Amino acid sequence: METNAAWEALPGNTPAEKLESLGVIRDRTLDIRMLDEISRTYGIEVILFFEEDLARSRTLESVLDEYDIFPEYGRPYVTIGSFLRFTRENDPSFEQTMRELPLMIEIVTVGEMQSSNEKTTIRYISGLMPFLDELDIDADPAM
Repeated sequence: METNAAWEALPGNTPAEKLESLGVIRDRTLDIRMLDEISRTYGIEVILFFEEDLARSRTLESVLDEYDIFPEYGRPYVTIGSFLRFTRENDPSFEQTMRELPLMIEIVTVGEMQSSNEKTTIRYISGLMPFLDELDIDADPAM
């Protein structure tokens, strides 16, 4: 099914209503793999933030405009596709780690915005990456 047809088939009229039917609700945490699947299936841009203040206090459009001049991996956010591609290429154990310890993303906003050329509408989800001290990892204290 084409992504636009899949999107239109979701119940609801607004992005929030449609995404709620998939379990994407503000302040809820979701597995990064689920968000990736939603992104690919429904044509939704998923932006992962590393800085809580930016994710919560600014509009997505203003952050994208401000940091557009920086290289992709020098920004305080990354698209889910880029993050997963980079991680998979640089960590052969990533898939196994995700099965054992899912990476949970907090949903901050959902919505729509105009593309930079203002000819298309971009549906989006912004999420907050967990901080390292929030990850539930049983570290060996001897290390």
